[in-house]
Amino acid sequence: MMIKYYFELALRSFRRSPGLTALMLLTIAIGVGACMTTLTVFHVLSGDPIPGKSDKLFNIQLDAFALRGYKPGDEPPLQLTRYDAQTLLSEARADRQVMMTAGGVAVELDGQKPVFTTARYTSADFFPMFEVPVKLGRAWNAADDKAAARVAVISEKLNEQLFGGGNPQGKIIRIREKDLTVIGVLGKWRPVPTFYDMTIGAYRNAEDVYLPFSTAMDLKFGSMGNFNCWGEHAPSTSRDVGAPCAWIQYWAELGTPERAKAYHQYLKDYSELQRKAGRFERPVNVGFYKVMDWLAHREVVPSDIKLQLWLAFGFLSVCLVNTVGLLLAKCLRRSGEIGVRRALGAPRRQIFLQFLVEAGSLGLAGGLLGLVLTGLGLWAVRSGSADYAGMIELDTVMLITTLALALLASLAAGLLPAWRATQVTPALQLKTQ
Repeated sequence: MMIKYYFELALRSFRRSPGLTALMLLTIAIGVGACMTTLTVFHVLSGDPIPGKSDKLFNIQLDAFALRGYKPGDEPPLQLTRYDAQTLLSEARADRQVMMTAGGVAVELDGQKPVFTTARYTSADFFPMFEVPVKLGRAWNAADDKAAARVAVISEKLNEQLFGGGNPQGKIIRIREKDLTVIGVLGKWRPVPTFYDMTIGAYRNAEDVYLPFSTAMDLKFGSMGNFNCWGEHAPSTSRDVGAPCAWIQYWAELGTPERAKAYHQYLKDYSELQRKAGRFERPVNVGFYKVMDWLAHREVVPSDIKLQLWLAFGFLSVCLVNTVGLLLAKCLRRSGEIGVRRALGAPRRQIFLQFLVEAGSLGLAGGLLGLVLTGLGLWAVRSGSADYAGMIELDTVMLITTLALALLASLAAGLLPAWRATQVTPALQLKTQ
């Protein structure tokens, strides 16, 4: 009941000083709004793109570079050569394994203008490994990989563009004058970031066309993204199996820590075997990263976002200091009221609680206004040109965080004024009345 009474006292206090109350509300709201806008962007960009499975998926790197220019501690190339990727895939030592690359394509359909988009050339485990939803039809299987089947899976967006959102199973699309049969349509899928291949951007849309890697190579489709070659070879052979070029992303799924440890040792043994065969010239150097470790290693969150986050918390601190000053000024103006309550028997802890409830009420109101300002800030971010702009949304977690931050910030700001209120001497105040 006392808490309810203190809320009523807080409301009366706000009404007596509307100007000061509005200034404190605005100070808290601006600080919370600026902080939560930046924190929400950071939350989206640094989140787990595949929750519940990220600790079972591993990005693989093997150091196939030439010895020339080697320095101890050098990082292995980001990607694998085609020979190494196909060898690891064929030996299939992981629970699931995927080799892949990206390509730019023009998708044609009789009677329509071509649609220019991106494609992913990959192996069959891509869909179950990365939990890619297949809305209609099916994805291809290992037999299709082996046969270089001329099949394709398309995105929901491309299905809408080409077939009006109908069922395209069995229909033919044409890429570079080659016919491919559509066997499936994906549901909505956009991991943030696109951790499986960050060589062409970490915050882009997922691809619209998926086809077997073997099919893409058989049809001599070009690729896009990071392409690192060494040694002498003809440019036309860069994508051949034996070419000294790293351009293929490779991932392995390992269900237990024991499986992961064994697979890591297998990769070291494989590298040593390649050294003895003369293919690898450098000391064994295996990159083996879980999803979140891979994102941290690649520093996927832009450095300016991290800086903005620190600046936003600094700005919130400045706002809190100003709020403390305003609350102290308000407290001093109410010394007479506090003295009367103390003279009537109110203990110091009740005075402290009263002013803390008032600060908390101010924080909740400031939090609601801060939510509005956060929404405006996120709208400004989404209107920007950054490649991640379109994916920034205020989810339930961030909404609750906004209100909690405002409440905690106001309570923190109210501690000093509340303590100061308990130090008011009743006798002195009564003499001045």
